[in-house]
Amino acid sequence: MQGMLQSLWAYRGFIFGSVKREFQSKYRNSLLGAVWTVLNPLAMIIVYTVIFTKVMHSRLPTGIDNEFAYSIYLCAGVLTWGLFAEIASRAQNAFIEHANLLKKLSFPRLCLPVIVVANAVLNFFIVFGLFSLFLLVSGNFPGLVYLAIFPVLAILVAFAIGLGVTLGVLNVFFRDVGQLFGIVIQFWFWLTPIVYPVSILPESVRSLMSYNPLANLIGAFQDILVTHQWPAWQGLWPVTILAVAMCALGMRLFRKHAGEMVDEL
Repeated sequence: MQGMLQSLWAYRGFIFGSVKREFQSKYRNSLLGAVWTVLNPLAMIIVYTVIFTKVMHSRLPTGIDNEFAYSIYLCAGVLTWGLFAEIASRAQNAFIEHANLLKKLSFPRLCLPVIVVANAVLNFFIVFGLFSLFLLVSGNFPGLVYLAIFPVLAILVAFAIGLGVTLGVLNVFFRDVGQLFGIVIQFWFWLTPIVYPVSILPESVRSLMSYNPLANLIGAFQDILVTHQWPAWQGLWPVTILAVAMCALGMRLFRKHAGEMVDEL
């Protein structure tokens, strides 16, 4: 592990340059440039808010009578889900997308997942920073509880990249993995309380949410930003252990098959 970290540090210029180049290339020849980073999730949030706000506002937990409550609830879920989906989806395609780079250049292969995380986190903080500004201006900033976002965010990123690298290695040898995950993640979104609160579900279904690792993570963000409460840390232990396990599994598969992946590609 120490050797890998040293290799990543030695190639920090390559990582930083790749992140910068990808961010710039994404908006090259675009009149609005990086503004699209904000407009895309904003458009989705506006659509969901317009469609669901009247229906869902009354379904939020009792005691929440803020006119912006559902919009904040929705933003907390959509933005954090977007971060998870971007990291996991891009990581599971990272080795295939950069096949030519892997075959022609000698560099730590682990740089690719790091670049994926760096790009996703950069995009997330641009949008989430503006959302935080909205909370501040509208008088809905959670105060000191806001700091709880960072450890929950770290768990989310660890779980996403662990899952992404695991799928990424498997996807090199079994291309159906990537196709299947694209379908799974669509169902996963709607099976997670993002657009709707978990309280509207039947008790029998609600109990199943404990098996959805993202339900507790996104629920923690919603608790922080909507009700201004510290998350239930004990409820985050299972997903934390799962995140560590996924990272360990991904790293094990990566180290074992790194050489074979180049030949397969």
